[in-house]
Amino acid sequence: MTGARAQPTPDLVESLRSPRGGGFQYDRARGVLRDEGGAEIPVIGGIPRFVRSEHLESFGRQWTTYDVAHDEEDRATFQAKTGVSLDELKGLKVLDAGCGGGRYCKIAGEAGASVVGVDHTQAVDKAQILCGHLPDVSFVQGDLKRLPFEPGSFDFVFSIGVMHHDADTRKVFDAVANMVRPGGRYSAWLYRRNQWWQERINDALRARSTKMNPEQLERYCRLGATLGGIPILKQTLNKVINFSAHPDPENRLCDTFDWYAPQYQYHHTVEELCDWFGDASFENLRVLPPEKSGRFYRWAYERNLLVGSGVNVTGVRG
Repeated sequence: MTGARAQPTPDLVESLRSPRGGGFQYDRARGVLRDEGGAEIPVIGGIPRFVRSEHLESFGRQWTTYDVAHDEEDRATFQAKTGVSLDELKGLKVLDAGCGGGRYCKIAGEAGASVVGVDHTQAVDKAQILCGHLPDVSFVQGDLKRLPFEPGSFDFVFSIGVMHHDADTRKVFDAVANMVRPGGRYSAWLYRRNQWWQERINDALRARSTKMNPEQLERYCRLGATLGGIPILKQTLNKVINFSAHPDPENRLCDTFDWYAPQYQYHHTVEELCDWFGDASFENLRVLPPEKSGRFYRWAYERNLLVGSGVNVTGVRG
């Protein structure tokens, strides 16, 4: 059974660090964390809230509105996009940087990891409900550039499809990398830079979509989700105008909304991401292959023709 947790766990409270330095004491009666200088962080629904998220709620809306968790698929995606098998996770302290609705926190927690999921949006509320049966999975609403933990706190850190939605992807990458202990692993998945003409079309479409209100944008995304269910179109047209081709209609709608709603969306190259890992003192880098296979898919992927595909790297901190 899943359900919301009323209070933050003692382990989570102990691990948190104030931006002003030092730790926190939890005042259960008032529902706040109080640091050594008296500054307070609200705890709502058992989740410490280090940020206010009104300006990001159109971005987080898809993770609170749609039900997109599918355990078997999510397990496969987690392993493909982190390069870490589930049997490696038991006993590890894990950070999901940009957890959204919590589906990958659930996978890692069920594999025996102690997990903290951080997201800037109120999607953490849905994530906590999804993972309510897992006592070693906790959530924080916070800014990935200002994570409230000691550097080197985690054995394994991953971020799947999130950092490119900040105004400065590199700054987020570096802040998250700082959370990995020496010898720990870091995996990141970012949107891939496509051909110049695809980028130009996408920029023009998103210049309009990011100005729509969520209800108006959802109507357009429903059209995209419908197109994504038509075989000939999902193999051709979505190489020009991005829409999801996921087999499940609700996932198609969520994924398409996720593409067109965020204010920021940056695309990167494998070389760029590998350079960031190297600059942050990570070694034994592996460029992870795409989750999907097939001769035509790989041909298009290697030529940067698949809009919405990723660059995916994992490494070990030296």
